[in-house]
Amino acid sequence: PDLPKGYQITQNEEPINGAGYIEITFGPKENLQKKRIGIHHAHLEEDAAKSSHFADHSLVDYNRAGCPLLEIVSMPDLRSPDEAYAYLTEIKRLMRWVGASNCDMEKGELRVDVNISLRPKGQEKFGTRAEIKNLNSFKAVRDALNYEINRQTEILNEGGQVKQETRLWDKEELVTKPMRSKEDALDYRYFPEPDLPPVVLKHDWLENVKAHMPELPGAKEARFMKAGLSAYDAGVLTSSREIAAYFEEVVKGGKVSLKTASNWIQTDLLGVLNAEKKEIQDSPIPAARLAELLELVESGKINRKQGREVFDEIWKTGEAPAAVVQKRGMVQVSDEGQLEAWAKAAIEANPKAVADYKKGNKAAIGALVGGVMKLSKGKANPRIISQLLGKLLA
Repeated sequence: PDLPKGYQITQNEEPINGAGYIEITFGPKENLQKKRIGIHHAHLEEDAAKSSHFADHSLVDYNRAGCPLLEIVSMPDLRSPDEAYAYLTEIKRLMRWVGASNCDMEKGELRVDVNISLRPKGQEKFGTRAEIKNLNSFKAVRDALNYEINRQTEILNEGGQVKQETRLWDKEELVTKPMRSKEDALDYRYFPEPDLPPVVLKHDWLENVKAHMPELPGAKEARFMKAGLSAYDAGVLTSSREIAAYFEEVVKGGKVSLKTASNWIQTDLLGVLNAEKKEIQDSPIPAARLAELLELVESGKINRKQGREVFDEIWKTGEAPAAVVQKRGMVQVSDEGQLEAWAKAAIEANPKAVADYKKGNKAAIGALVGGVMKLSKGKANPRIISQLLGKLLA
């Protein structure tokens, strides 16, 4: 009932993609791991209608029926729910990067079925698999897999056998429920579609497509890491094509370090964007304007705290950072005579911090720097002050 004409158009012998792999990144921030997950093939087919089942009736929504769909068939290389989550995240990143799909699961633009089986350690043959459907988010995939691992483990530990079946994820009860038993092989009975002649892709056309492909996220991520960013930072900055482009625009002049730009984009910019549910392309602070602000911070004209105040102001008003700094009288004092006077006053006012510092507690200098910042009303350059205090206390 989900296809009006009674059959589905699909690719069989000549799928659009053959064998390949997708490299995933997973694990804790401080110990990220990479792994290749094999792709058996990917084929085009037409989508079916959406069926909604109720207690006494079913509804069929034909709005998406006949629309093109790309089905990616994975190899059985995933070994944990976290790997499955990372795999889906990477597919979403790739599809959005090249403009193939927005991958919004709520709109049905990305759908997932998973197969899971357990086997004793050391055994090569896979166990009996169960397929799980009705997964409407990446979190649901991870939760369903965790539940199914526990369910199958309990069956096997009690000496039972796992049934080969299709199960549905119940997002309310957070359990999988049996839907139907599965046969070993499905008889799809393929036959040629007479209204669809073969499509011949010429070599020159393919080479032209390859030549104009954008730099893919994995390659850009590797380039960022080679330039000095951590694996985590490079991953965040290539999580979307727009974020990567914004970052490269900020650092392209060479006046802002990669690490400074990375920190501000991740902590300040993305933090506010996420809070306001905006995408980076909708940011009221263009990349060039953020670069202007970071140049002021890195040159020592304003400190990090002042930079954050300027950020908040230009987010609201769109003013140039230099204009905000001038208007608020934020330019830091770098005159050594004035700085030395403040430093000596802070030393005199904080004898305990001085004593602690001279006993070897280098962190005590922070109290003295804070004293200078208070005396200068935030206009002293903390970097210069720290160096100056070190000389005075030597």
